[in-house]
Amino acid sequence: MTAIRHDRLIVFTDLDGTLLDHETYSHAAAAEALAALKSHGVPLVLASSKTASEIAPLRAELGFEHCEAIVENGAGILDPHQTGDGSNEVHQRLLDALGGLPPALRNRFEGFSDWSVEQVASRTHLPLDQAKMAKQRQFSEPGLWSGDEAQRDKFKALLQKQGISALQGGRFMTLSFGSDKAQRMIDIIERYSTPERKTFAVALGDAGNDIKMLEAADLGFIIPNSSHRGIGPLAGEASGRIVRETAEGPAGWNHAVLGLFNITRNT
Repeated sequence: MTAIRHDRLIVFTDLDGTLLDHETYSHAAAAEALAALKSHGVPLVLASSKTASEIAPLRAELGFEHCEAIVENGAGILDPHQTGDGSNEVHQRLLDALGGLPPALRNRFEGFSDWSVEQVASRTHLPLDQAKMAKQRQFSEPGLWSGDEAQRDKFKALLQKQGISALQGGRFMTLSFGSDKAQRMIDIIERYSTPERKTFAVALGDAGNDIKMLEAADLGFIIPNSSHRGIGPLAGEASGRIVRETAEGPAGWNHAVLGLFNITRNT
């Protein structure tokens, strides 16, 4: 891969199953690539279904609190140095819409708001303190669908009439009012771009809710994840604009990002 001018580069990344190990949530295997981004002054924008309360401390731990973050699957943007505090008015509107569905459909969807902190911890494998932050929703409602495909399609259609989309990620189906990771990525790119300086956007992801972001980026990397169906063939792979890594999680992420600087590591 030809090295990209790092003064134009901005990296957008999914978290669970991509930068973070799907089971342990560790980013240790990506340490070298994270250091390379920092040393070259490249912004790293975290893009996840996680809440602002979850992402803010992780962003600081990684050393990129000066960068924006995309939260709750693109339902909101966490500005640089901002904490996770904010209004839950939008989230309450989602819960009200769910409550208005026919019980036969509503009961097939169990969301974070239906679960205790202990249940969220069990289903996400998060420690209790992080599970508590995961329940602090502002813009979206992730959960598990237990019905069949026909019921799911009807569920999604009824929500769509109210402007609510349902996106399936690596673990959960997430409900939100419209915006997604790809649109938020475009919004953030506009902040960094000028007529004289066009930003080069790189995106990394492992699940269906990352596809639009990968396709909208100048260069996308698919990180394999054996814990779910992953991402099927995409049109951009034929031209090399989308690249499929072989190693899973942070190891694959590390290899992809180091390649942006022509730093080669075996995986």
